[in-house]
Amino acid sequence: MPDPQQPWYTPGPPQQPVPGNPYASDGATVPPPPRRRSGRGPVVAAVVALALVVVAGAVYAVTDLGRGEPAKPVARKSPGPSVSASASAPAGAPELSRVPTTREVAAARKPGEAEAWIADDRTDIPKQINPVHDLWIVGDTAVQALYRKVTAHRLSDGAEVWSLTLPSAVCETPANPTPDGKVVVFRHERPDNERSNRCNQMQMIDLSTGELGWSKKLDEPGDEDDTFIVHSAVSGDVLSVARGQRAVTYRMDDGSRLYKVPSEKKGACFPDDVAGGPARLLVSYTCMVSMDRSKNYGQVRELDPRTGEVLWRHRTKTGWSFGSLISMDPVVFTVYNNEDTAKDWRITVLEPGGEHRVTFDARGKGFEECAGTGSGGDIQPCRGAGVGKGLIMLGGQDQVGAYDAKTGKFLWGVKDNRMRRLYPLRAEDGHAMRVYEAAGPSTPGRTYLMGPRGAGTETDVVNHPAATARWEYEMSMGQTADVDGRLVLTPTQVSGDEHRKPVREARMLSFAPGAP
Repeated sequence: MPDPQQPWYTPGPPQQPVPGNPYASDGATVPPPPRRRSGRGPVVAAVVALALVVVAGAVYAVTDLGRGEPAKPVARKSPGPSVSASASAPAGAPELSRVPTTREVAAARKPGEAEAWIADDRTDIPKQINPVHDLWIVGDTAVQALYRKVTAHRLSDGAEVWSLTLPSAVCETPANPTPDGKVVVFRHERPDNERSNRCNQMQMIDLSTGELGWSKKLDEPGDEDDTFIVHSAVSGDVLSVARGQRAVTYRMDDGSRLYKVPSEKKGACFPDDVAGGPARLLVSYTCMVSMDRSKNYGQVRELDPRTGEVLWRHRTKTGWSFGSLISMDPVVFTVYNNEDTAKDWRITVLEPGGEHRVTFDARGKGFEECAGTGSGGDIQPCRGAGVGKGLIMLGGQDQVGAYDAKTGKFLWGVKDNRMRRLYPLRAEDGHAMRVYEAAGPSTPGRTYLMGPRGAGTETDVVNHPAATARWEYEMSMGQTADVDGRLVLTPTQVSGDEHRKPVREARMLSFAPGAP
């Protein structure tokens, strides 16, 4: 039994591969690189001659005539659930494996394993690394954008509820929709893959139905070149957009402009990113007051989303900048040293009024910023980290742990040696947390509860099926969502060059406790 006085220790020997996995294959997958602090570059699109639009169960053919607008849709009968067929590889290339169907996964399920569904998507995408955008849970669906397509899958069985295809690739999405399920996605100006393709087309979508709302060009006089990299957030019924050295807010209901977020110190302190929530808006600032990076600093403010009134502001230490947001309530975020942006980072917790509560260093326990993805791109979310029930929960390669949100004191954690990624999903009563242990190359993951007594006292909640282990492993650095005990997984990027990978990537995977 573990020593309750020593909450940080290594569990037993590595887990052996699970036998009998009809879909498993050997060989490792190179994980995606960490995000860079310079921000996320524009998504590169390819010209697609024929796109499919599926709205509320009806399928429409849309011909791209090169005008940047879809042609008039022509309805036809929607096909039933598809069964993935084996894809053929070019001559001399290894045979490409296929994604199993949910029916096949159910047939291969062993006693004690979770119920699972798996979603495939045969939509043609460019032969490059394509980002998979934010995962939204709306009602009984999981919704996500990839390339030009936005798709909703039913949480109970993975069936496609609706999908729609846009005239050009999606290049930015906010982390969360409005409380009633509406969101604004940003797409490229043109349907080509040129680097000069701006991210300046706003499109409102009702994620409950898949219906399109208003659309407009993100166009402020003289700043079109600042729309190659865009950051967005939804705060209640307000949309905030940051790009370049400015930020502007809009009404979600009609896209009309509300106000411009001001700069300070004659433009030396400028807004560079935004974060949202059900009723809160945070804006991060970069203050470049000197050519010497050690003299610059960051700032974060809470604004009234509708009026722009500054409710409070917090300044980082000189020589440090705002990194990524872990929590909106309480406000918890990472900061990083301007002279060592890759390795020197901390976690800061604020009081409700923006006063500094505590800053602590999690590096001593081996944690990496945002589970190894670092800061960069959008500041929200910080993957592999979360806050709940007085705990700040951190995950990453081979470890997961909890810190006290009031004091920054390390409470307990687990280090493993099996090359598994561990992600905290949510805090539970009694200072416990629900943890997702990602799959290995040929062994499935699992979801378990663990508390202050640490390793050896885990309580398995969901044993993931062996039949989906290979596809789960492909998502080992992906996005996760816990929905009333159901785990939803998606990748963060998908390669359009399928024949360069030994395993075809699935689009979405979900597990839930099931009857024996």
